[in-house]
Amino acid sequence: MLGAHVHAYLRSMAGDRAVRCGPFTIKFDEHDDALPFNYAVPDDDAAPTADEVAALIEAFRARARTPRLEYVPQVSPKVEDALLAAGFAQEGRYPLLVCPPAEVVERPVDVPVALVTEDADLWQVARVMNEAFDAPEPTEHDIARFRRVLDGGGLIAAAFDAGQAVGAGQLGRPHGGVAEVAGIAVLPSHRRRGIAGAVTALLTREGAGAGVTTPFLTPADDGAARVYARVGYRKVGEALYISLR
Repeated sequence: MLGAHVHAYLRSMAGDRAVRCGPFTIKFDEHDDALPFNYAVPDDDAAPTADEVAALIEAFRARARTPRLEYVPQVSPKVEDALLAAGFAQEGRYPLLVCPPAEVVERPVDVPVALVTEDADLWQVARVMNEAFDAPEPTEHDIARFRRVLDGGGLIAAAFDAGQAVGAGQLGRPHGGVAEVAGIAVLPSHRRRGIAGAVTALLTREGAGAGVTTPFLTPADDGAARVYARVGYRKVGEALYISLR
């Protein structure tokens, strides 16, 4: 079942700093309290008790982080009710999309798009992503995060115009052939030119060489979903983001 493989991938992102709390695996970023970098994933078929949910909440609050989960509800169907009973609220249910690398649809674009590994390019990628997602100015921690992606076999791509990055994205460290396409970002000045689709297509296609057979992503809205559909992504399930504010 794909959802179980996605769960295994999300747990793997915590690496050797994973925190186990009852039937949950938690990923914490000690340098960044942004929601996407701090989340828990339930065990498959977990049925958490009220005490286990309370312990999960305390684990986040002890680190000054928002209690939050990202998971596939079809794989752990008993978790949501336990969270709602503790006061959690849905951030959203998002389509879970996949596209085998061999099925990617190339999208023409009027700027070059390439994989990047050099620090100077990674700083540009960080600036594009942070501006697009209203995050603070990039720091060394952003570059270190990219380095972990690359060192683990993941990929980072950028679109350039006159030598400056105007679009970017990444394919996470593969786990069991699964990896997430994330951080697809384009500067406001260059949107609606096909850059997001071109970056996504490049990461998806080149992921095959990194051992990725099942790249997946979770678009934040219908507009983003249409971009990914044009590249070849199709819905196979849904992901739930839920938090306690």
